Amino acid sequence: MDIAALLTWQNTLAVLEVIWVNIVLSGDNAVVIALACRGLPAHQRRVGMALGAGVAIVLRLIFTLLVVQLLAMPFLKIGGALLLVWIAVKLLTEDGEGDDDKIAASDRLWHAVRTVAIADMVMSLDNVLAIAAVAKGNLPMLVFGLAVSIPLIVAGATLVMALLSRFPILIWAGAGLLGWVAGEMFITDPWLTNRLGEDFIHHAEYGVAALGALIVLGTGYLLRRKQKTDAS
Repeated sequence: MDIAALLTWQNTLAVLEVIWVNIVLSGDNAVVIALACRGLPAHQRRVGMALGAGVAIVLRLIFTLLVVQLLAMPFLKIGGALLLVWIAVKLLTEDGEGDDDKIAASDRLWHAVRTVAIADMVMSLDNVLAIAAVAKGNLPMLVFGLAVSIPLIVAGATLVMALLSRFPILIWAGAGLLGWVAGEMFITDPWLTNRLGEDFIHHAEYGVAALGALIVLGTGYLLRRKQKTDAS
């Protein structure tokens, strides 16, 4: 890839746009990375966050290139929303302390990376269109912009990790955010849009998103309460 050719005056603005859009759309990725890696040993957290961010970028690129046409398929977003709710509840109900000492650190590391990968695959469904629109089919520009974004996403995840350690209540806020994203994804599925109409979807989107957050938080609360009851 000829980086010098990319950074001509004609392309610099577009590259910056790709980077900026990706950073803006990766706020939820930073939350997922931080939540998934919070239970890792301290010496593995940076590795886990770096791997998670790398996986997120690679998947974003793959989905930008391949999945755009699939977004029109009925039920794809519905299935993705349900998967994201499951991931959010799972992250919320894991205490992050690693009670089972028999679990190898490497297994826990790859478990965290796998969680990030699955969540990013789901959330990327709503993000790829914006990135592809900015890149306008310029593959080298797209790859360059996404590659530059990696350290910025890691920095965001590091900040979120520090906040989660200091304010554990933010774990619930992060899970609620994932539930919100799931609700938005669910209600904007083409199958529902065709049957309910775009006007109805537009007015119902925030309500369904809030319902998604409530479902995640309520289910997480009940499951955590059951865990404490079973442990006592």
